[in-house]
Amino acid sequence: MKVSVVGATGLVGNKILQVLAERNFPVTELIPVASEKSVGKEIDFKEKKYKVISMENAIAAKPALAIFSAGGNTSLQWAPLFAEAGTTVIDNSSAWRMDKTKKLIVPEINANILTADDKIIANPNCSTIQMVVALNPLHKKYTIKRVVVSTYQSVTGTGKAAVDQLFNERNGMEGAMAYKHKIDLNVIPQIDVFLDNGYTKEEMKMVNETCKILQNKSIKVTATTVRIPVIGGHSESINVEFENEFDLNEVKEILSNTPGIIVQNDDAAQLYPMPLNAHEKDEVFVGRIRRDESQPKTLNLWIVSDNLRKGAATNAIQIAEYLLSKGLLK
Repeated sequence: MKVSVVGATGLVGNKILQVLAERNFPVTELIPVASEKSVGKEIDFKEKKYKVISMENAIAAKPALAIFSAGGNTSLQWAPLFAEAGTTVIDNSSAWRMDKTKKLIVPEINANILTADDKIIANPNCSTIQMVVALNPLHKKYTIKRVVVSTYQSVTGTGKAAVDQLFNERNGMEGAMAYKHKIDLNVIPQIDVFLDNGYTKEEMKMVNETCKILQNKSIKVTATTVRIPVIGGHSESINVEFENEFDLNEVKEILSNTPGIIVQNDDAAQLYPMPLNAHEKDEVFVGRIRRDESQPKTLNLWIVSDNLRKGAATNAIQIAEYLLSKGLLK
């Protein structure tokens, strides 16, 4: 199977290559694509070297699958051209997520809605993915009414330039600034640009994508997204109000029995999810599970996941694995 990775030289692109290899996805020929300045560079994949090629040459090669992680504008321009050539595109950008003609997929939740006609499939925002993986089984049981989420997001979500900024500052070195402000020993309560309503694009992604994935427009979501100086993954404090009453032990049992979730919830042992421990893992970690004592039918959760893996690369590849298993990818 010919597989193209578009944006192969970036942080997420590198992670896609790593996860494809780890999960033994049946790649017979890798077609790496990156910006024009990267054409000709060599990419290592499964002990072989592949040269980065142009978009046009990649389309001409007619890969069965193209996983995009090269930004929204690139996806808007090139994903339809891959699709016209018969390639199934899984896109990591925000370009297609809220398009009514495209499906927004977290495999554990809604992969079953995919068909052979879906040639451009949207991968959700990293912070949305980990939240809905944890909320979906609870929504099925108790019906979510409202979600209040505050995120504590890794600099890796911005990209290599942000990681470089963090470590330059930590080492007392001058360098390019990915953020307007210093990030080391700091917290920046802004991810992406501000919109007219005072929320950022990242915050509104969480609002809109959650309702689309859970297929319920009545769920109320409000978000505050924050960048913090860590690299291991994103953390989220979630307060969720249900329509129906819940039993706390049952909540823990439901989460513990949900594929893709690991519950770490032992107060006495001071065991709870942390980015340091979620790093390079594919699961969503859930802890600090407790009732909100300020109002009825409301639960508090702490959720952590590696944003480059489950939040991007792994989720995209799990979509591809589902398509393959159903004969929708050839």
